[in-house]
Amino acid sequence: MIDSEITFRKLEIFLAYMEKQNIARSAEQLGLSPVSVHRALHSLEEGLRCPLFVHKGRNLLPMDSATVLADYSRNILELMERGIQATRASAGFGQMSLRLGCLYSLMLQTVPTIMSNMKARRPNTEIKLIMGSNQELLTKLDEQQLDAVLIHQPRSTFDHQRYESLPLLEDEIFLAAPINSALSPDESVDLRNLKHESFVALTEGFGSYYELQECFRIAGFEPKIAVQVHDIFSMLSLVQAGVGYALIPGRMRKVYENNVRLLPLNQEYRAKQKIILAFLRNREHDPNLLALTAECRMYARTMAQQ
Repeated sequence: MIDSEITFRKLEIFLAYMEKQNIARSAEQLGLSPVSVHRALHSLEEGLRCPLFVHKGRNLLPMDSATVLADYSRNILELMERGIQATRASAGFGQMSLRLGCLYSLMLQTVPTIMSNMKARRPNTEIKLIMGSNQELLTKLDEQQLDAVLIHQPRSTFDHQRYESLPLLEDEIFLAAPINSALSPDESVDLRNLKHESFVALTEGFGSYYELQECFRIAGFEPKIAVQVHDIFSMLSLVQAGVGYALIPGRMRKVYENNVRLLPLNQEYRAKQKIILAFLRNREHDPNLLALTAECRMYARTMAQQ
């Protein structure tokens, strides 16, 4: 058993002293107080249960035992440093690539803006983009297939102890209707009046799927789902073709404003979709994630001002 008094930090202090042969200069190099250096050397002797130095006045003269320990300590610290680097590489920490997951709807403005700024901040980092539903992206994040995700914040399943998160933007939910719909563009929509209409929906696992379920729970009936799709662009294409209505976030307005009408819902159905950046809390010091967090924070500030 290795005594708990013998630590990597104390070996680093010991090697610094073996190089300088002076307490004050060693302390200056390490950014410590002379007392801390002296205490570390003394506790190292206690952990080894043998002397390392001969006290001559205020000086500590290395014995043969100290020379032997120094040789082994250099090898141990070099090996451990390589081990730490290999471990971080295996976990994807500090690599020259970033695996980012995002919702399809964020590809219109949010993700391109953040990625462009990330490339300017860390030009040598390759960004691999994976799109999917909330559920798919969180599963891949859990399994460390992704480094970070931009998702709709789950209402009940999000573990704040496990994940680090940063609010990015809030987006109101609207009813998407065909451009030739008879619904008035100047009035909010009561979903109860659409009881006999068809709807297009995303599949289970997307944030918008659960929002649709919640809105119709308030309305008091099950919506008639004509088609379920796996991305929001397909859903809006079907709305445009007159297959049915849909509930979507307002950020889709700019792309489809000439083909699809976005109408506000009555007050009792209104909800806001919260988009967040999330990653595993034990990865919070990863340089790539620190840079991504900084860019997301700047983007969130810009969106709040707008």
